Amino acid sequence: MTSSVITSNVSKHYGRVAAVRDVSFDLKSGETIALVGHNGAGKTTLIKLMLGLIRPTSGSVTMLGGDPARGDFHVRQSVGYLPESVSFHMALTGRETLTFYARLKRVEFSDAELLFKRVGLSADAVDRPVRTYSKGMRQRLGLAQALLGTPQVLLLDEPTSGLDPALRQNFYDIISALRADGTTVLLSSHALTELENRADRVIIVDRGVKIADGTLDELRHIASLPTRVMIKLSDMEAAPQWSGDWCRQSGGGWEIGVDAADKIDLLKSLTAEPSLLESLTLAEPTLDELYAHFLGRQAAE
Repeated sequence: MTSSVITSNVSKHYGRVAAVRDVSFDLKSGETIALVGHNGAGKTTLIKLMLGLIRPTSGSVTMLGGDPARGDFHVRQSVGYLPESVSFHMALTGRETLTFYARLKRVEFSDAELLFKRVGLSADAVDRPVRTYSKGMRQRLGLAQALLGTPQVLLLDEPTSGLDPALRQNFYDIISALRADGTTVLLSSHALTELENRADRVIIVDRGVKIADGTLDELRHIASLPTRVMIKLSDMEAAPQWSGDWCRQSGGGWEIGVDAADKIDLLKSLTAEPSLLESLTLAEPTLDELYAHFLGRQAAE
């Protein structure tokens, strides 16, 4: 995969405050990346640097082969952006709003109905003033704006804020389709559970520094957190006879944490007598747990 975005040793200072410090990463075509960090960690600053809305104090940012801060219109035309807090002219209708942004971006707007349907805005809603929209409807309109012109790079800051569960699923279906078409999608979000099975890669930032970068499997390998093994026995009153410190759980189950090096041996022991088992479940470390681990490790350094 080719790199659509390259940040090289990027730093951004506001006076004595370092919002971003010496951050480097490449974003590939057809890749979905989760940018994770608490408020003030530097996520939005990184997005603004990639968009060219602000210039780095040091280092460089390359977007689709160009410098986004130089105002290369071709580059900006190929990028979609959804800010955390969308803001539109309240007197305009949804259709008028999208027509306005299409003209600014100089892209065709002939498939308006398809785009509105894609983001879940009804035919009735698109011809109503934006002031009548709920937060979720404004978020959907913002997503439609970001999708104008079939962008090659899509930068989304808290994109599912205000969306109900059905529309969140619809949103991620859209992201999957874009990924299949080769679009680079960066998702900055606090909804770690949502991102866990939807991001190809996770970048964690803390206090302006990149502290982790990799796939979930790579981060799990680096963190070396235990896998949780949960069992239910056919005899609910029996206790596990296998080695280890098993904990009794509500509902009659048992649970133990096991290191990666010991996991296979334990599973062999558990399955040696399958008649003793009613169920067996493995739970790898979640993105929430990995996030907490890397933050804790950074704080200890």
